[in-house]
Amino acid sequence: MDLCTKVYKITSTFPKSELYGLVSQIRRCAVAIPSNIAEGQTRAHKQEYIQFLRIAMASGAELETQLLVSLRVGYLSEKNYEELNNLLGEIMRMLNSLISKLLVTRT
Repeated sequence: MDLCTKVYKITSTFPKSELYGLVSQIRRCAVAIPSNIAEGQTRAHKQEYIQFLRIAMASGAELETQLLVSLRVGYLSEKNYEELNNLLGEIMRMLNSLISKLLVTRT
């Protein structure tokens, strides 16, 4: 959830012309990560949970690309990029670890 709140705060400084473009895409991806984790956790079968975790990881990969684009076009400072990218990297590592553990214990 920290990533979501930071994304909303930082993207509020982006140009208004990007509100329905890059800002919308970045926010959607940031919210999709915890949303898919939560939805997957409510599923009855472990395989469904794993699938939702993979969707969360895909949203993270998409967000990673959008943050890099934002940095390169000058909408995101190096400091903010590093902060968001480091937080995202931590989330992605945790998701990967959880998926691996669930796959090992899946029976």
